[in-house]
Amino acid sequence: MWGMGFAKLSAWDVAYAIDMAIACLITSWVMIFLLPGLVGWHSMSVGVLWAVISTVFVYKDTRTHSLSAGISRLIATFAGFALCLIYLLLLPVTTIGMGALIAVGVLLMIISGRRGETGLTAITIAIIMIIAANNPQDAWLQPLLRLVDTLIGISIGVACRWVASFVIFRIIGEETR
Repeated sequence: MWGMGFAKLSAWDVAYAIDMAIACLITSWVMIFLLPGLVGWHSMSVGVLWAVISTVFVYKDTRTHSLSAGISRLIATFAGFALCLIYLLLLPVTTIGMGALIAVGVLLMIISGRRGETGLTAITIAIIMIIAANNPQDAWLQPLLRLVDTLIGISIGVACRWVASFVIFRIIGEETR
């Protein structure tokens, strides 16, 4: 490990890192300051975290990869959202229920030919169910809230990546597809 050299950073690498940080800051600002004013309820820390994670997840090296990651994130989140919402409308939160939902979600992704989204679906279900367990009277709201968080994070991450690709090209002259 000590013998490995470091890669030389290009101007594009620095611009990419800075823009990802800006995208995360914008997402945090939207979740903390803008969203509460628009919808009338305060963002929970987990909502801010979930949106920022979604932004990071979809911020890729090219616009095409970013859009593809956004679609994958949306599919996985929607599958987890739907399964959890149905479950939480009918049954109370339990660890057995969470395990069953994860198994069903993973199988659903495999059957639908989306093996790449199995992990994201399982993570979505786990987070929704764990948060729902902390607030059982409003447990059914958690899938809806995490879906909104994800949509905000995906939108900002993909938009920032697309804008950055044009700005970076104009400034440093590198094509970033």
